Amino acid sequence: MLTLHGYYRSSTSYRVRIALNLKGLEWRHAGVDLLAGEDRSADYLAVNPQGLLPTLELADGRYLSQSMAILEYLDEAHPEPSLLPAEPLARARVRSLALQIACDIHPLNNLRALKYLRSEFGQGDAAVNAWYRHWVAIEFEALERRLVADPATGSCCHGDAVSQADVCLVPQVYNAERFAVDMAAYPTLARIAAHCRALPAFTAAAPERQPDAR
Repeated sequence: MLTLHGYYRSSTSYRVRIALNLKGLEWRHAGVDLLAGEDRSADYLAVNPQGLLPTLELADGRYLSQSMAILEYLDEAHPEPSLLPAEPLARARVRSLALQIACDIHPLNNLRALKYLRSEFGQGDAAVNAWYRHWVAIEFEALERRLVADPATGSCCHGDAVSQADVCLVPQVYNAERFAVDMAAYPTLARIAAHCRALPAFTAAAPERQPDAR
């Protein structure tokens, strides 16, 4: 059986949970408590030398890290349902949307970056939250414009089938809501996220449904 080493509120772990559920795969959760510093423990660093989440442990004991690489692996090892369209240009569009979230939003707003603002620069909650909302707003505005302008957008980011883009979008919207980002400013993103959240694979992957949820 697959084992996902992750944290219930980690957006990268959330992405992989959704994908595992969409593929109908059996997997178990192995909690890594970020707030308790378990990601920096010797045991976890032996699993993932970066100390980042998530890590997917395969049935044969090998490990995969980096959520986007894990999504690609799951699509190649378990092709149905695919998280990428068949046509090359459509695949590129979906990857572009997914990577805009994974590369341009997430790194600036993940927990270790926010902790550094507090510990090294003495910033309080108000400043940290303002930092978060600033960077999210820039990219959410761009995503909203892209999706509105492109006829390829449907009930999901690309047509009506769930793709990598939706798998990345929903966890980012969840995080944005935690930081009181007004999603009314991004009606297309909010619509797509609401549609996906109602799907069983997304519902089961929600942070509050995980064994380590608080």
